[in-house]
Amino acid sequence: MAFDVIIWTIYLVSLYYGVFWFLVYLDHGAEEEKKSRKDFPLVTIAIPAHNEVKTVIATIKSVLDLDYPKDKLEVLVVNNGSKDNTSQITNDFIKTVNYNIRLIDLPNPGKGAAMNYAIKQAKGEFFVTLDADSYVKSDALKVILPYFDNDEVASVLPIIKVRQKNSLMRKMQSVEYLLNFFYKKLISCLDCVHVTPGPFSVYRKSILTKIGGFDENNLTEDQEIAIRLQKYNYKILQILGTEVTTDAPKNYISFYKQRNRWYKGSLLNLWKHRDLMFNKKYGEFGMFHLPAVLTVATIAIIYSTYILYNYAIKPISNYLYDMSFINFNVSFIISEAVEKFSFLDLNYMTMFFGLSVMFVSLIAIRLAFKYTNEKLSSTLFATSLYLILYPTLLSITWLGVAFDLLRGKKQRW
Repeated sequence: MAFDVIIWTIYLVSLYYGVFWFLVYLDHGAEEEKKSRKDFPLVTIAIPAHNEVKTVIATIKSVLDLDYPKDKLEVLVVNNGSKDNTSQITNDFIKTVNYNIRLIDLPNPGKGAAMNYAIKQAKGEFFVTLDADSYVKSDALKVILPYFDNDEVASVLPIIKVRQKNSLMRKMQSVEYLLNFFYKKLISCLDCVHVTPGPFSVYRKSILTKIGGFDENNLTEDQEIAIRLQKYNYKILQILGTEVTTDAPKNYISFYKQRNRWYKGSLLNLWKHRDLMFNKKYGEFGMFHLPAVLTVATIAIIYSTYILYNYAIKPISNYLYDMSFINFNVSFIISEAVEKFSFLDLNYMTMFFGLSVMFVSLIAIRLAFKYTNEKLSSTLFATSLYLILYPTLLSITWLGVAFDLLRGKKQRW
């Protein structure tokens, strides 16, 4: 009974947030005004690289292909203690091109410290971070920079899409990325963005310097800097008009390691900035959005516990107990289950809530594909698996995070 109440609560909360953001969409929309600017300010693009020998050159080439005056671009490749040939191949490549590219070798102080070092070296008015496994679209700067017409804008973000969809895990993540960035566009309308991701987040450098740069002891420095920007009442804009592609984890093990760090960092950042929670001073960001992030984490942990107990531990233990009385006669158990099955035994209330959440999710996915210029028809199978399987995978990851934090485990970046 208690678990049923928990599940109904989860469904109701999920529906509430789904309907809320749908109303935000109806009120604000997702269409964007095309902007332009006549000047070309100097832009510094920092590429932190740690053992990225397979991807760093392709990342640099995508920067050099930007439709932007080359004399207005400064590229800093920060080799963050790589143990492979990242430094050597980068240095060799720099010698073959006639661009303003510098290689900075550091002994692996962590990503936040590497970025702060790059900020001190940067000469540009705008500072851009670009992970060394991500690739920027050529129009990105011309699309993004006009949004800094308001001095309160500290950062502007492009869409991030999964580059290769050559595994089931990547296909499901592709759907997730599109949905998440459509969602970020909506929360941007309420000034509630709480993450400025590594792939091509553009910052006003003077503001980064003013607030002290990145947190050097943080698992998710890109989230912490965004929360701090919100704390100082700066604006972060999510736009849909340009994009970056990135290499997502190919299998669940790699996915778990990545998300474990992301989600653990998220909880630690919520704790670090707990003074913002339910604080009217920070408007909807403090009163609604940060509590919503914590609520999602809590729901995920409860949901995974429910699934694990009700669909693994309890059924297996009952099955083994029953089987012990009939000498583990499997065919007898199956025939008994089929004979006793009745549609009247199904929990239709739970099914109703589940289908309602599914319906709202489908609407959100359809809108996400529309505004990110992707075809839903080509990914119907991956989308179906995303709706059915992905929540469980995420919840298991959250459960692992909770277990790690309870035993005091915190990995280095």
